[in-house]
Amino acid sequence: MKKRRRKPIKRLNNAMKKRTIFACAFIALLFVILIGRLVYFSIFKNNIYKRQVLSQQNYSSETLPYKRGDILDRDGNTLATSQKMYTLILEPKNILRSEKIQQETIKALHKYMKLDEDKLLKFIKKHKNSYYSVYRDELSYSDIADFKDFIASDKADNVSGIVFSEKYKRRYPNQSLASQVIGFVSDGTIGTGGIEQYYNSTLSGVNGRKYKYLNEELEQDSSIVEPENGKTVVSTIDSNIQKLAEDQLAKFEKKYGSKGSSILVMNPNNGEIYAMANSTSYNLESPRDDKNLLKKYSQSEVNNMSEKQKTEAFNEIWKNPIVSNAFEPGSTYKPFTVAAGLEEGILKGNETYYCDGYQKVGPHIIHCSHRNGHGLITLSQSISLSCNDALMQIAEKEGKNVFAKYQRNFNFGKKTGIDLPGEAQTASLLHDAKDMTAADLATSSFGQSFNCSMIQMASAFSSLINGGYYYKPHVVKQLRSSTGEVVSNVEPTMVKQTVSKETSDKLKKYMKETVESGTGTKAKMKDYTAGGKTGTAQKIPRSAGTYIVSFCGFAPAENPQVLVYVVIDEIQKESQTNTGLAVEVAKNVLKGSLKELNVPKSNIEIFSS
Repeated sequence: MKKRRRKPIKRLNNAMKKRTIFACAFIALLFVILIGRLVYFSIFKNNIYKRQVLSQQNYSSETLPYKRGDILDRDGNTLATSQKMYTLILEPKNILRSEKIQQETIKALHKYMKLDEDKLLKFIKKHKNSYYSVYRDELSYSDIADFKDFIASDKADNVSGIVFSEKYKRRYPNQSLASQVIGFVSDGTIGTGGIEQYYNSTLSGVNGRKYKYLNEELEQDSSIVEPENGKTVVSTIDSNIQKLAEDQLAKFEKKYGSKGSSILVMNPNNGEIYAMANSTSYNLESPRDDKNLLKKYSQSEVNNMSEKQKTEAFNEIWKNPIVSNAFEPGSTYKPFTVAAGLEEGILKGNETYYCDGYQKVGPHIIHCSHRNGHGLITLSQSISLSCNDALMQIAEKEGKNVFAKYQRNFNFGKKTGIDLPGEAQTASLLHDAKDMTAADLATSSFGQSFNCSMIQMASAFSSLINGGYYYKPHVVKQLRSSTGEVVSNVEPTMVKQTVSKETSDKLKKYMKETVESGTGTKAKMKDYTAGGKTGTAQKIPRSAGTYIVSFCGFAPAENPQVLVYVVIDEIQKESQTNTGLAVEVAKNVLKGSLKELNVPKSNIEIFSS
C-alpha cells in the first residue's frame, strides 16, 4: 500500500497578508460608518423624519383664527374691535352610538345652553349619518361658558359629538360714528373704506392651526401653531368732537336740508384730524342695509334701483366726501391770492381798491359778490368783506405766473397723502400758467374755475395760520402690538414752508377782521377770539343757479389750535347763498372743540384793544 503524500502548506506571503488586512480593515470601516449613520439619523435627524412619517399618515387640522387689530380713538376709546364668536357643531353619527350617549348629550345641551330637546333630537335624527352638522352659529362666550365648564368636569363621560369652532366678528360699538373714517370689513378679512382699508395689512394677522395625529406610540396627539393677532391702530380722532360735529350736521339737515354737508376738524399745527363728519354717514354694523341709502336717496329712488344702481349708491355712501370729492372752493381761496402777493412783495398791506361791483376782463363782465360794489376798501377788507373785484385786481397785478406758482406751492392740484383711501385726483382741474387766460386768472383769484377737495383746502389753510408750515394730514398717530406695547408712533410730517411767519400773521389779522366785522360775524364767541373765511361757489352749469357755501374758521385767532371747515352743497330750505348757516355750524363746533381740548380762553378785552 502506497504511502499518501502530504500536500505542502501554502504560507501567506507579504502581499497576501497586506490584502487580507486591507479587506478586514475595509469591512470594519464600513461597520463604523454604518453605526455612525444610524446614530446620526436617530439623534440629529429624528425630528425631520418623524415629521415626514407623521405627514404621511391621516390627521385632522383646525384653523385657529387670528384677532384683527382694534381701532381706537386718540384717548383709547374703542372705535372698532373683533369679538370671538362660536359655532355649535353636532356629530349625529357619534351622538347616536348609544341610547345613553344620546340622552346625556341632549340633556346637557338643554340644561347648560337652554336648547330645546325635541328640536335637538329631530335635528340629530335628520342628519343621522353626518359627522359635521352646524346647529347654531354666532354664539358668544357667555352662551357656551356653562356647557364648556360642564364638559371639563368629570360628569360628562357620556356626552359626545359636540364641537365648538371659533371665529371673530367685527364690531363697531358706536355704529355710525365716524363711519367714513373707520370703514368696515368685508368677508372677515378685507377692509372696505377708511382706516380698515388703508391699514388692512397692519390690522390683519396670521391664522394659527391645530393638528391632531397619531404619535409614534400610536396615541392621538396634537400640535398647535398659535395665531398671530393684528396690530392695534390708534387714530387721531376725538370721539367727543366727532360726535359734536355729527350732531351739528344732523340738526342742520333736519332744519334746512342739503344735497350733502360735511365738517372737517383738525389741528392746524401738526396735521392731526380730530373729526370728519358727513351727512351721509352709515351704520358700520350693517353697511349693506338699504336704510343707509336713505341718507342720500328717497325711499322711492331706492325702491326703483337695479342691483347695479344700488351697488353704485352704496359706494357713494361709503366713500368719504371730505377726501374723495372735488369742488370749486369759492371765496375761502381768497386769502391764498393775497398771500402770494405779500410773499412776492407785490403787496405791502397798505393797499386800497375801489369796487364798483364788477370787473371787465377782456370781453367778459365778472361781477363781485356785492353787485352794488363795496366802494373804496383796504387790503384786509378785500378778505373780510369778500370782495371779488379787489381780488381780481390783485391777481392781475400778480400775473398768471406768480398766481400759478403759489397755487402749486400750497399743494392745490396735488394729493395731500392723507392715510385714507380714495383721495381725489385734482391735478387736471387746475390751470397751468401757460394755458391760463385772463378770465381764468380773474375767476381763480376768488376760488372759481378750479377744483380742490376739503382735505386739500384745510391742509393748505392750516399753513396760512400756523406760521407758514404745510403738514401732511393724518388720521393715525400710533401702532400697538396685540398685547398693547407701542410698535411705532406716527410723527407729524412737515412737508414744506408755504409762506413766511410775517405773511401768516397778517393773514390771521385779516381773517380775524372777517369774524369781527366782515362776512363771518356769526362765528363770534364769548370766550375765544376767532378768524376765518366764508365761501360761496356757483356750481356748473352756472345757469342752474345752484351753490356750495362754506366757512373755514379757526381759534384762538392769535394762536390757532383748532381749524373747522364746513361745506354745504345746495341748501334746500333757505337761500343757497346763505353762508351764515355754514358759519353758525362752524362756530358751534369750534366752541365745543376748544372746550373738549381744554384750550385756555382768550383775553377778549386785551385782544380787542
